[in-house]
Amino acid sequence: MPKIEVPMPQMGESIAEGTVSRWLKQPGEAVERDEPILEISTDKVDAEIPAPAAGTLVDIQVQEGETVEVGTVVAFIDTEAKAGAAAGGGEAAPAAPEGAQAAESAEAKESAESAESAESAEPAPAPETGVRAAGAAEPSEPAEPRRAPARQPASAENGGDETAEERLRRRSTPLVRRIAAEHEVDLAEVEGSGRAGRVTKQDIMSFLDRREKSPAEKPAEKAAARAPARQPAPAGVMGSDQLWDLFYGKVQHPEWPVREGDDVKPMDRIRKLTADHMVLAKRVAPHVHSFIEVDFTRIDRIRRKNKAKWEEQGNKVSYTAFVAWGVARVLPEFPMVNGTVSGENLIFRGGINIGIAVDLNPGLIVPVVRDAEDLTLVGIAKRISDLAGRARDRKLKPDEIQGATFSITNPGVLGTYVGMPIIPEGTAAILGTGSIEKRPVVVEADGMDTIGIRLRSMFSLGYDHRIVDGADAARFLARLKEALETFPEEVA
Repeated sequence: MPKIEVPMPQMGESIAEGTVSRWLKQPGEAVERDEPILEISTDKVDAEIPAPAAGTLVDIQVQEGETVEVGTVVAFIDTEAKAGAAAGGGEAAPAAPEGAQAAESAEAKESAESAESAESAEPAPAPETGVRAAGAAEPSEPAEPRRAPARQPASAENGGDETAEERLRRRSTPLVRRIAAEHEVDLAEVEGSGRAGRVTKQDIMSFLDRREKSPAEKPAEKAAARAPARQPAPAGVMGSDQLWDLFYGKVQHPEWPVREGDDVKPMDRIRKLTADHMVLAKRVAPHVHSFIEVDFTRIDRIRRKNKAKWEEQGNKVSYTAFVAWGVARVLPEFPMVNGTVSGENLIFRGGINIGIAVDLNPGLIVPVVRDAEDLTLVGIAKRISDLAGRARDRKLKPDEIQGATFSITNPGVLGTYVGMPIIPEGTAAILGTGSIEKRPVVVEADGMDTIGIRLRSMFSLGYDHRIVDGADAARFLARLKEALETFPEEVA
């Protein structure tokens, strides 16, 4: 049967797994090339996955709600069953037995996995994205995968015939094999929770966690090879290994007793990912916040003056667009604010990609305005409006929520005076804008101080103190204040 695989796609360079949210097609149903057949969720984005070719969906390998690693086969499409069904009265060809499908999947991927393992010793450029969005250009038609025999001859490794499921159990993804090699783990010792006992990334990480907590399980030679030897911590004091696990290890949220009348609901995926990311961000980056008040009176006058012109052009220029414009003009003067810490290196980003937090109510997502320094005020406004609209409709592409070098969040739109936001992982700073309100302030007029009514807002800058010093943050905020309060009318 000429079947092709539908793998869990790579939805971004930092994404290792995905969850099948919903199947849009069921086994036996015909599908067209590029027609969405399932929805997936990752820690970055929700997306519809298109069929790689026309045919009939003959088998679903991963059920709704299951999370699997990138590259895992989630379904098969029979590329000839559609034509056969039309000639024979519409009856789809039966699905192949599960064992044969597992064998076929493993065999077809063996050469690709071997090549990937061989190349892992040398770094390669990270791809922008490892999967096509719906409607993107298609590669040539995939070749029919080779059918693996039900059993293979005896070998020195297995000592006898090996079934397809046994071969699947022995194989794992290159990522899992690399982790096992780095930690000197024999995968045969790891209990696999995947299909046919296949060892998943979660399985190997759990195994390592258990081994770390049970020193007796560690290989003696590995312990002996560690140099220099660490001195045992005094009684009641954590050692460096324990501190590392506590602050940088897997997030485990403490549990609390449930009282009568309480309503207990499990976290949905977005809430769980948000919770984990926020904990890790606070663990890694030493957060400091600085504040400044900005006068929006001039910007408000410019907005009202140009509002009719912008609306005729189909544009809506928000206060956030002005702030993003100012940030994009000021950041080049402060490369540390547009950078990040990577190991013992500092990375100063070459472009300015501004993440704009969007409230999904419930949930939060941060699409990215790329190359903001090259955009006009109206261009930034259009980009923000487009991204925010598609974010609320769950139609963002994977690369539209990655690669931010600086972020802006606007709790002030809901009336908050000011906030102290958490710095997103992989960046050095985030700007929080408070509510823009009329406030009485002291102003100078004709050489005299007087009380005036001005439109003002409080800004907070959260920054990573490993790369941004307090003086750097103060100078950045002062320059941003100046850029906004002296906004040139000709730019509008």
